Amino acid sequence: MIKLINLTKIYKGLKAVDHIYLDVPQGRIFGFLGPNGAGKTTTIKMMAGVLKPSEGSIIIDGKDISQNPTEVKRIVGFIPDRPYLYEKLTGYEFLHFIAGLYQLNHSATLNARLKDLMTLFELSHWGDELIESYSHGMKQRLVMCAALVHEPKVLIVDEPMVGLDPKGARLVKDIFRDQAARGTTIFMSTHSLEVAQEVCQEIAIIQAGQIIANGPPEALKHDAGVVGSLENLFLKLTEGKTIAHEKSLSSS
Repeated sequence: MIKLINLTKIYKGLKAVDHIYLDVPQGRIFGFLGPNGAGKTTTIKMMAGVLKPSEGSIIIDGKDISQNPTEVKRIVGFIPDRPYLYEKLTGYEFLHFIAGLYQLNHSATLNARLKDLMTLFELSHWGDELIESYSHGMKQRLVMCAALVHEPKVLIVDEPMVGLDPKGARLVKDIFRDQAARGTTIFMSTHSLEVAQEVCQEIAIIQAGQIIANGPPEALKHDAGVVGSLENLFLKLTEGKTIAHEKSLSSS
């Protein structure tokens, strides 16, 4: 469902993303992990069509985003790490606005879907309230509602648990599992190794713009000779490389 082929992004001579390859099957929850500044958000923004790659291709559902940007965006839902909302709208008004962007006709069917989404994310009692009155966690859940309005085939998520309380985080994890079971492909960048270990069937670890590990977590731990949590694998694979990268930067 998702193919990243030789994907590269260069900022002022620095390769933020350095010729990466990834292949994500349909209906999988794929975790994209890495230290701060490793290239996660840059990759996410290229996949969402916010940034243009310097080199390489992004293929989603068989379509190249550079050649078919509108078609690809019709089947993709994007959840950023920070919710950007029109706070003078109510929750339902915002969802209707998003539906209009996807050219979904106002109908009883659409109204029922929006109500179902607001109920799913436990926001139904706040649907007619202005978004400015929402807590940060409620705003994050509303952004997730908006990303699902058009029933996307692919969900691209950047740090989904930021600002969510434990109950909200549990709710979102359950929703992601349900979406994947329905065939939605979820590509999720996260700093939370616990979340990745709990919900992701496959992961990739990016370090200094390059993929240094890719596969099912248990298989990666076995190959690396790591016992225990995903955190142990992450630290083993990234710590030495981080030190080496910092030394190379300081000497340049």
